[in-house]
Amino acid sequence: MATTTPDLVQDLLDFIALPKASDADDAAFNALALRLFTHQVRHNPAYARFCQSRGRTPATVRRWQDIPAVPVNGFKQLTLSCTPVEACERVFMTSGTTGGDEHKGRHYHPDLRVYDASMRRHFADCAGPLPIRLAILFPDEAALPNSSLAHYLQICRDDFGRPGSRHYWTLDGMDEAGLLQFLRSARAEQQPVALLGASYSFVHLMDALAGIDEDFRLPAGSWLLDTGGFKGRSREIPMESFYAQLSEVFGVAREHCLNMYGMTELSTQFYDSGNARVPSVKRGPHWMRSRAIDPLSGQSVPDGERGILVHTDLANYNSVLSILTEDVGIVGADGFQLLGRAEGAQAKGCSLAVESFVQAAQT
Repeated sequence: MATTTPDLVQDLLDFIALPKASDADDAAFNALALRLFTHQVRHNPAYARFCQSRGRTPATVRRWQDIPAVPVNGFKQLTLSCTPVEACERVFMTSGTTGGDEHKGRHYHPDLRVYDASMRRHFADCAGPLPIRLAILFPDEAALPNSSLAHYLQICRDDFGRPGSRHYWTLDGMDEAGLLQFLRSARAEQQPVALLGASYSFVHLMDALAGIDEDFRLPAGSWLLDTGGFKGRSREIPMESFYAQLSEVFGVAREHCLNMYGMTELSTQFYDSGNARVPSVKRGPHWMRSRAIDPLSGQSVPDGERGILVHTDLANYNSVLSILTEDVGIVGADGFQLLGRAEGAQAKGCSLAVESFVQAAQT
């Protein structure tokens, strides 16, 4: 049974725990990325075949930028795991709005030590003040055991939530009465609180509050965090209007309206420093790197130019390090701006990349 060596996992946990990002320079990142790449080529058969078809092996790859990136939809087509799936503690599935589980991408985790360490460290660095009383606008982990977002938010509640923090969303929808009580008690007590959840949940909440003649502005020090977009689960709102409405309804400056960008296929999240301006700049921690590519050539584009985002996440030790998304973005020195989904020639390039990956990985 192929498993990741304890030493490799511990070195990864130690890297995540480095006290300063400056200690995780490019050379250190590159060295650990190459070790993990070697492990994945040895123990992840589908990925190994893909890499070999590209002539990229541990003997030829010397830079993390040259580690072959798997198209995100490859997780729907093939099993990408170094550990046999029956030995994995958890599988997170993508949240497609159509089709059954057989059409969902799967990300296998032998255990959750690395995922949880990644989440805790970067969240603590980017969100706050912490701890704080939380209202979570998403079902809990018991209701959605295969949701990476449900697990993420459970960690938020367990590790960073003050007493009284709880979920106000179930599979049946919003607990409107409970949320009204939460918002009213926050104003009465004048203690800062935080609302966290899916972007579409905030839309439903704001729509519900619009019919109530009451002031729901939160105490000073409060903050909001949304993620995931609207995905057909609420009315669509342009980002500028969305954050303007959030700020107006809850009295929270747009600098404290945070957005988390994450993917089931990754083990680490990106955050911005608020949405005073959109699109905001998303930043990853020192165990991640991002670049933008031309999907037709596969070549990186210069910083400051539009391309399809590729993320290299060292915490993805059991699957694949580098993920080719279907998101258009601009990468800069401080992070990247997310511009939307690929369209036209870029979307065609992404589709061709998926076809090429599946064909090579099945050979």
